Amino acid sequence: MATPAPTPPERIRQARRQWLDTGTVASGLIAGPLQASWARCRDFGLAPEGRPQGAPHASAAQLARAQEHRHTLMAHARPVMAFLNEQVQGSDSLVLLADAHGLLLHASGDDAHFADRAARVALRPGAVWSEQWRGTNAIGTALAEGAPVVVHAGEHYLQRNGFLTCAAAPIADPAGTLLGVLDISGDRRGYHRHTLALARSGARMIEHQLFTARHRAGLHLRLHAQVEGLGTFTEGLLALSEDGWVTGANTAALELLRLTRQDIGAATVERVLGLDLRALLALGAAPCALPRPGATPLWLRVEAGQTLRRSAPTAARATPPAVPPTDTPWRPRDALAALDTGDAPFRALLDRARKLLDKPAIPLLLQGESGTGKELLAKAIHASSARRDKPFVAVNCAALPETLIEAELFGYRPGAFTGAHRQGAPGRIREAHGGTLLLDEIGDMPQALQARLLRVLQDREVTPLGGGAAVSVDFRLICATHQRLKDEVAAGRFREDLYYRLNGLTLSLPPLRERSDLSELVARLLKTEAPERALRLHDEVLAAFSRYRWPGNVRQLANVVRMGVALLDDGEDVVTAGLVGDEVREAPGAASLDTASAITPCDDLRQLAEARIRETLAAVGGNVSEAARRLGVSRNTLYRRLRGQSLG
Repeated sequence: MATPAPTPPERIRQARRQWLDTGTVASGLIAGPLQASWARCRDFGLAPEGRPQGAPHASAAQLARAQEHRHTLMAHARPVMAFLNEQVQGSDSLVLLADAHGLLLHASGDDAHFADRAARVALRPGAVWSEQWRGTNAIGTALAEGAPVVVHAGEHYLQRNGFLTCAAAPIADPAGTLLGVLDISGDRRGYHRHTLALARSGARMIEHQLFTARHRAGLHLRLHAQVEGLGTFTEGLLALSEDGWVTGANTAALELLRLTRQDIGAATVERVLGLDLRALLALGAAPCALPRPGATPLWLRVEAGQTLRRSAPTAARATPPAVPPTDTPWRPRDALAALDTGDAPFRALLDRARKLLDKPAIPLLLQGESGTGKELLAKAIHASSARRDKPFVAVNCAALPETLIEAELFGYRPGAFTGAHRQGAPGRIREAHGGTLLLDEIGDMPQALQARLLRVLQDREVTPLGGGAAVSVDFRLICATHQRLKDEVAAGRFREDLYYRLNGLTLSLPPLRERSDLSELVARLLKTEAPERALRLHDEVLAAFSRYRWPGNVRQLANVVRMGVALLDDGEDVVTAGLVGDEVREAPGAASLDTASAITPCDDLRQLAEARIRETLAAVGGNVSEAARRLGVSRNTLYRRLRGQSLG
């Protein structure tokens, strides 16, 4: 891909004059993507000569959480960024990594002079460089366009950024989900036409590592136009399911095969390569050339992975179909399908959610005990929908103090209250524009704010704290709670009109003790914690897991498995009883619903909750933090329950 030449300064000046006078630019004066970006910036209300108003900037704690949330991306990006930094050393440049919302996660560079200039325009970790806040820039525009881009000098929408020259390339995971952007920014006087190629190469190196980490154990293909290219980071990588569906790909493979990210999970290998799975497996492990009409041959190598490698000869003779057989229901290959571990009621819940993926006018209400995976389900719904490339914004209504939740949700004008950021803030609702907003623990939202939220849902407009013009918003709403909102309405703690506004479709997540897929969940968690090792639980541990009631549900199970894996010695592959906590290992006999009723003979759910809180507090000697951890709720939520119910 050739790097476009930067727009000459005189044409930029002419374009700016036309833009300021008429709001349009003559065709051909600047590149089409730049003109489209300028139009988006105008619609965002940005002034070319102004400063970003209310641009969000993460605190140190928020940045640390964001980095932890994207720890896999960060882990694979850091070595690549260090390599790129060596290539641009001494050129007044920084190598930057941003997430899918434009939040700068990490910067690499040792030029203190340029880093200081960059910091003056907030080009540093913690700042958000989406177009909405920073105008046309390589990071934000690459996210908006979903393609590599160069933004040089006066091509930036905001004049204050005109000293920069920036090149950025998107990074996608093997499922096609946009994860972020790799950017190289420097002084405009140091512009080099090869910088974009460097950024694109870095992004491909990261995607190659992400693919290998996820699919090395499964059936996958290595593709390249030259046989010598197989095994290098320039190769295309294609993951296949055991029935021949494309389940993963890197950008190089998509370009080689002329596919889009939407084809991942929706195309068969026979459609893509003209060969069914039997024919592919029969090729063996040696590189071979695949003829292509009107094009050079495509070299490929089949790597069957641990499971299929053992059965490849049989599979090659069995003539597996290229599409699922008619007596087996076709299962979609999306983020929701990735949550399916075999429990029939949970699979039915996923199917119900899938039917509403692209019907954003119908809100979803997720109900279930703490730790059952409500936020994970919400993320999967977002990632499976047409809004997957737009923001996913989660707000925990129970974790925010009542005095701050209004400003956090609705945003605020500069000086709206004591301690407010001097530039104001847009609020989480506006940050979710175009994407999905998750309001977790919605039952803990103060009643005064419930009315404001209802107004936003009705008008699809949000007015920041401190006044100002209302701003139109478009988002998919998902709410989650561990409470029965209908009971909260009856008790007068939750607005009835808001309840019916939120309750488009209720999905009730089953507690772990009621699920039939414990073994598969454990297997997946073990693979997640140690993808390169074949770990398993000792039979004694699995039996204890089956007896235990799991009050913290899947979250608690994940923590226990993580601890067991961390305590394994090198060379060990079996998690034994000594590596899991006493609470789980010494679980009594299987606890049924009848047993629970005998222990606490009452039918009222609130009384059951009170009894469970008392039992847990007594077990930990009144330590509220430890009790909250065991109950799988936030400490704020537990304190609120203690105050409201006079438990001690």
